Amino acid sequence: MNILFVHQNFPGQYRHIVRALAKAGGNRLVALAIEEPSEPIPAGVTHVRYGIRRASATDLQPWVQDVETKTIRGEACATAAHRLREQGFSPDLICGHPGWGEMLFLRDLWPEAPILTYQEFFYQAHGFDYDFDPELQGIPSWQDCARIRMKTANLLLNLEISNWSVTPTAFQRSSFPPAWRSRLSVIHDGIDTHHARPRADAPPLTLPDGTTLRQGEPIVTFVNRCLEPYRGCHTMIRAIPELQRLAPEARLVIVGRTEGVSYGAVCQEGEWKDRFLAEIEGQFDPSRVHFSGHLPYKQFIPLLQLSAAHVYLTYPFVLSWSLLEAMSCAAAVVGSATAPVQEVIRHGHNGLLVDFFSPAELAASVAELLANRPLAERLGAAARATVLADYSLKPCLSRQLALMSLVASRAVG
Repeated sequence: MNILFVHQNFPGQYRHIVRALAKAGGNRLVALAIEEPSEPIPAGVTHVRYGIRRASATDLQPWVQDVETKTIRGEACATAAHRLREQGFSPDLICGHPGWGEMLFLRDLWPEAPILTYQEFFYQAHGFDYDFDPELQGIPSWQDCARIRMKTANLLLNLEISNWSVTPTAFQRSSFPPAWRSRLSVIHDGIDTHHARPRADAPPLTLPDGTTLRQGEPIVTFVNRCLEPYRGCHTMIRAIPELQRLAPEARLVIVGRTEGVSYGAVCQEGEWKDRFLAEIEGQFDPSRVHFSGHLPYKQFIPLLQLSAAHVYLTYPFVLSWSLLEAMSCAAAVVGSATAPVQEVIRHGHNGLLVDFFSPAELAASVAELLANRPLAERLGAAARATVLADYSLKPCLSRQLALMSLVASRAVG
């Protein structure tokens, strides 16, 4: 079977699928991407890069700028795909991430090819991430709502051209319009539970600032790709003084880039980290708070294996892999009582849930886990059991591959 993968930063979410297909053999695998591969590509996979050859216009009505950007990307990807077609390549299945526009015009090149899209989230002006935080977001104006509506144009066009779609969680599926949910399978990408596993003999880990962490220490971990309110950095930072009062020996490791954002609005007063640290200046011991910046994955999992308590906070938005990896390492988790987290964590069973906006509640729950190690161990063991049962790589990968076969054979869609 000829399979075309489309992802701007290939392999992205197709990492495990591509490895499995390449190992099994019998398929021709081709990938279209903008970036150089983010990791070694398996032998037998043809990786084709394409470039963006024009910039967005500067004088467009602001609401259509997102549409233009995605159209430019779609054109660039389709141009590269056209060259593949001219060389005789004809896919039996196209699998792609439509979020940046790359998938828009592939149906026009291969009208008969089944398309399976990886859908992450459908933007909504109300009830999800956009109007969740009254302090930092406020009530959206009708103009804000109009801009969000225009942002869904790419998603709706891709839903229309797809034979079928897949999304990682039931919460993410719930963000899509009801008319499309019946054509959306919920299958997680899968967590490598052998690699992300608890280790009683976890070796010491030295942070970029030279601090060495050791097993048995009261280490609290918090992870963002970029430190920003969408992932609760303001609540975490505001909780530091109270957490240190309740657990003065705790060592807090905050992982993530401190410049820019991944999802939400940029800080108008510098960087989010600095804004919220300024609020607690003089109220905490900075020698026990470590901002590590981005950590390579080879250090990230060892950090989770040392964690005595892991904090995960998020707006009602896409669920991070890092939460499930922490759970797979049997870390005791304190999570926000928001819908994506509540799908995974049941309070008192496999973690603790707190009000997203309450630094005091967060600090008290983390301190409870540090003081009550039998409770933390019980919650951590149940957290790993949850991942093993519902998110482990092997069964998730089997379901992903089975869905691909169904779409390719037109048994669904």
